[in-house]
Amino acid sequence: MSADVAMNAGAAKLVEASRALREALRSFDPGIFSGAECAQIADELATSEKACSTGRLLAAARAVALGAHREHGVADPVAWVARQAGTTGHQAKEALELARSLDTHPETKEALLSGAVSVAQAREIAKAGGEMPGQEHDLLEVARHGDLGRLREAVREKTFSSASPEELHRRQVAARRFRHWRDALGMICFDGALPPETGLPFVTRIEREAARRHRSAKQAGTPERFESHAADALVALHGAEGDGKRSSRTDLVVVCDLNAWRRGHAHEGEPCHLIGGGPIPVDLAKELASDAFLKVVLHDGVDIHKVHHAGRRYTAELRTALDIGPVPAFEGRACADCRRTWGLEYDHDDPIANTGPTSYANVKARCRPCHAEKTERDRSAGLLAKRARARGPGPPSPGRAGARRAT
Repeated sequence: MSADVAMNAGAAKLVEASRALREALRSFDPGIFSGAECAQIADELATSEKACSTGRLLAAARAVALGAHREHGVADPVAWVARQAGTTGHQAKEALELARSLDTHPETKEALLSGAVSVAQAREIAKAGGEMPGQEHDLLEVARHGDLGRLREAVREKTFSSASPEELHRRQVAARRFRHWRDALGMICFDGALPPETGLPFVTRIEREAARRHRSAKQAGTPERFESHAADALVALHGAEGDGKRSSRTDLVVVCDLNAWRRGHAHEGEPCHLIGGGPIPVDLAKELASDAFLKVVLHDGVDIHKVHHAGRRYTAELRTALDIGPVPAFEGRACADCRRTWGLEYDHDDPIANTGPTSYANVKARCRPCHAEKTERDRSAGLLAKRARARGPGPPSPGRAGARRAT
C-alpha cells in the first residue's frame, strides 16, 4: 500500500470507507448466513464492486493525466494502471480510453458510479455510442436488466439496423485482427476476429470436426470436454489432418431475397445475409456464390413450414429450412431454450418414440445441456417409452431401446 498523503475531506472519506469495507470482508464467512441473506449480500457487493471499479478507474485516469504515476516509479501510465488493477496492459489501455470517453457519455458515467452497470458493459455502450449516436439510453436499459452477452446482442442488432450492408462489411473487414500470448501454464493463447464470410466457414469446420471427435471419444469410453476436442480439431484442420469429407465443406449459407438478387441491391424488408453472420451486400453474396461449397437460399415467399418427413431421416429441404431459421428474418439456428448458437443438436419437441414427426414445426435446435434436460423431462413424462409399451411386454430389442432413447 502506498504511503498516505494529505487529502481533502472527500478523498479521505472515500479512503476510509474503502478500508472499512475491506476490513469487514476479512472476517466474512458465508457459512453462517442463510441463503436469502447471502443473496442480498451478493447483490449489494456486486453493485458496490461495479461502483468501486468505476471510482478506481476515474481516479487512476486523473492521476495519469496529472503525471502522478511517475511518483510511484512507473514511467508508463498503462503499465501503472495494469499493475494497480492486476490486469493486462491491453485491458488497462482499454480502461483508460473508456475513462477519457465518459465525459461525452454522462448517463453512462452516472450508471457506472451508481453500480448499475459494469465497466465492461460501459465499454460496449461507449463504443456503440461513438458509432451510433443516440443509442446510449436504450443500451443502458438493456445493460441494467441483462448481462454482458445480452448487451452485445443488442449492440449487434442496432449495428445491423443502422448501417447499410456495404458500410457494415467495410467496418468488418477493417476490424479483422489476430493476436497471441502465453499464459501461466505456457499455453499458446490467441484472440481474433474475422469477417463473417471467412470466419463462419472457419468455425463451422472446427465445430464439425470437434463433434466427430467428441462422438468417437464417447464411444471409446474416453470422453473429454467438448472444448478440448475443439482445440484438437483446430490443430488437425490447420494441418489438414481432419476428416477430409467433413472438413472441406464450408456450409456457408447466404439467404437473399430473389428480387434483391436480380436487382443487385436489397430494399427494406428484403433479407440478404449470411446465416449467423448478419447482413451483407448483394454484390458480396454473388461473389461468394462462386464457391462450390456455398449454399444459397433465394427466398420468394415459399412457406417452409410445409417441409415434413415421416420418420427419423432429415431431408435436404428440411435441414436447410431448419438451418436458415424462421421466416422472414432467417437469422439461423439458436437453442430453442437458451438461445446459445454453439454446439447445437436437432431435437424433436414431440419425441419420435411418442410418434412425433420429423417436421419443421416439431424439430428444434438445442444445445447439448438443454437437449439433455429436455430428454430427461420427456423421460419423466413417459414420452420415451410409449412406442416400446405399444409393442407389448418383454425385454426390448436394440431397436426398441434406440427408439426409447430417441428424442
